[in-house]
Amino acid sequence: MKAAGAPAIALEGVSKAYPGGVRALDDVSLTVERGTFLAVMGPSGSGKSTLMHCAAGLDSPTSGSVRIDGHEITGLKESRRTRLRRERVGFVFQAYNLIPSLSVEDNITLPLRLAGRAADRDWLRTLVDRVGLGDRLSHRPAELSGGQQQRAALVRALVAKPAVVFADEPTGALDLRSAHEVLDLLRDLVADLHQTVVMVTHDPAAAARAHQALVMADGRVVEAVKAPTAAELAGHLVALGED
Repeated sequence: MKAAGAPAIALEGVSKAYPGGVRALDDVSLTVERGTFLAVMGPSGSGKSTLMHCAAGLDSPTSGSVRIDGHEITGLKESRRTRLRRERVGFVFQAYNLIPSLSVEDNITLPLRLAGRAADRDWLRTLVDRVGLGDRLSHRPAELSGGQQQRAALVRALVAKPAVVFADEPTGALDLRSAHEVLDLLRDLVADLHQTVVMVTHDPAAAARAHQALVMADGRVVEAVKAPTAAELAGHLVALGED
């Protein structure tokens, strides 16, 4: 049962161990309130990607509790977990994962069609106008710039009105200008449309756009930095041995 006013994401005592005794996550507890922009960063092998996979229901923790939008997902059968992800979670990746043969609009609404749901046309129009793609819906992905393709991927993640969007290195394939534009959009969507975003990134400058940044090392959260700056986050990474 969903709790009234539940946070978008809540992890309690989450650990993830692999064969051989490797602990990718070590007793992590975390709450992501609605309408916030959280960045997760750390050196390679710190556990940030495993944290995202467990928090998003893409992987199951060895122990602990994961709740999405107030729904406990730990221990769910894969079919039920898949359905909950489809209904409650959006994803944006470094690769845009757009289907070349489909129009921008069909790419955006494909997850809804696969789920047997109709798009809310007003919400769709709000999103595409907000990201500047209102006149590109009939185009194919190859006719868009990299930044425009990532914007389309962002709208696709939001069109189902998820409780949270997970963004995994969303600016990694973009030039500096396009990266800044996408990060601005993420911040604005959180502020103006009350979306919730959790972004995994190696880039201190990208993480500095978030309201809060978590720095991970050895499967644990070692720093939680509110209103972070790029210099501050870079300093934490240097201290952890990240070049």
